[in-house]
Amino acid sequence: MVQAKTWILRKHFEGFPKDSDFELRVQQVPEPKDGEVLLEAVFLSVDPYMRPYSRARMKEGDVMIGTQIAKVIQSKNPSFPVGSHVVTRHGWRTHTLSDGTDITRLLSDWPQDCPMSLALGTIGMPGLTALYGLEEVCQIQPGEMVLVNAAAGAVGSVVGQIAKIKGCKVVGCAGTDAKVSYLKELGFDHAFNYKTVTSLEEALRAASPDGYDCYFDNVGGPFSSVAIPQMKQFGRIAVCGSISLYNDSTPQTGPFVQQHMVFKQLKMEGFIVGRWEHKSAESLPRLISWMKEGKLKCQEHITTGFENMPAAFMGMLKGDNIGKAIIKI
Repeated sequence: MVQAKTWILRKHFEGFPKDSDFELRVQQVPEPKDGEVLLEAVFLSVDPYMRPYSRARMKEGDVMIGTQIAKVIQSKNPSFPVGSHVVTRHGWRTHTLSDGTDITRLLSDWPQDCPMSLALGTIGMPGLTALYGLEEVCQIQPGEMVLVNAAAGAVGSVVGQIAKIKGCKVVGCAGTDAKVSYLKELGFDHAFNYKTVTSLEEALRAASPDGYDCYFDNVGGPFSSVAIPQMKQFGRIAVCGSISLYNDSTPQTGPFVQQHMVFKQLKMEGFIVGRWEHKSAESLPRLISWMKEGKLKCQEHITTGFENMPAAFMGMLKGDNIGKAIIKI
């Protein structure tokens, strides 16, 4: 019998998460029965969605939600032999017993020189989020101007690169000069530090005087209040997240965007990547192909040690990471 370490949501977050909101526990995992496999986590993910989902979909005492790459260490299921790797949504835990219905084999043609952890980032949920937000929601066209905030994060950095692959011009913003330099390395046409500009409105206008065709919003709040008035006629806005609001104890209010939405005839749509899960089998190989061709670069911010998961999660919410935040066991 294996002992699994798990991180529990001890108390729902009030404002920004703190160490006392988490509790590390040990659970006994029984031997697998027929049709079951025993998994051992190799890489785990921390993502912004965990903050709002923790209250909407979790009770105090639940294992923290999240995705991981795990190795099959015992198997009584021929579809998942020992030594194979899978993507799971089993949360913050080191070992899991599965009947195989809630796990997915890593792609059979996964490149030998490609880290498996990328299945949690650029070649996984964040990469697909960027792809579908641009193609399905914004329906970007060559030559258009795309704006993305939190542009050095797991999703935003892929948004900018795919937009360039599609023949668009891209403006991105981030919260440190190092992140801005990274965006320029990725080929963004213009990038700036929103924390140091004198005026966000002037910075956005200087980057694209004619406005923006598409806006990929990861942040919400005051940034969007400034960005939406600079959309072009018939502009499209993909609302992926609102990280600027996740840790508020008191809800933020206005300004209000309806007048701009009406007179510019804008389309604004929120989305969750799972809507297009049926397309993953064709979309993931596209991301891999772009990566092999050097068109899609991948950056990871790796924290070592399962015991450091809460710190990695809180660091990600503070913007410590460039690219995808990953925990390596």
